[in-house]
Amino acid sequence: MKRSSLVFGAASTFLLVPATLALANDETVGALPTVKQGVVTGVTAIVVFLIVLAVLATKVWPAISQGLDDRTNKIRSEIEAAEKARKAAADALAQYEQSLAQARAEAAKMIEATKAQQTELANELKAKAEADLALMRERAVKEIQQAKQSAAAELYSEATNLATMVAGKILKREINAQDQQRLVEESLGQLQSMRN
Repeated sequence: MKRSSLVFGAASTFLLVPATLALANDETVGALPTVKQGVVTGVTAIVVFLIVLAVLATKVWPAISQGLDDRTNKIRSEIEAAEKARKAAADALAQYEQSLAQARAEAAKMIEATKAQQTELANELKAKAEADLALMRERAVKEIQQAKQSAAAELYSEATNLATMVAGKILKREINAQDQQRLVEESLGQLQSMRN
């Protein structure tokens, strides 16, 4: 800053020198300068312009140019960083969506496998229940058949005993165990033939 002040001070001095010289020569100064006065002023203006141009070219323009270059580089690096971040975000989003799709597919497979297992287990339980029910029916039918036969045998035995007692009273004689056994066997034989 001091240097540019010095340059402007020197330029002002150069501008004032021709005016001072003109007054010293007792020249008349009019509304329009003379050729001699215009040459000195023009040369002075060109010298000042060249000095200012040299100062601007060596000090100011390189600083401005350096600032603009730094700003351009900073903007470029920020754009590159933003592009990298956008690309990374897009890659992360794609990876997330892929992971989500895989998780959904795995969940669907697990649900299907669980449904298949549940169906298989239900079928197994149903088959087992049906088998148990069939076995219980068979047992119940056998038990009922045995109970029927047992009840029928008891009934025939009681009926035979009763018939034997009645026959003994009618015949006035006692029937022995052999006669009673024969009557029971005949009665059972008749019962079997009636059932078939």
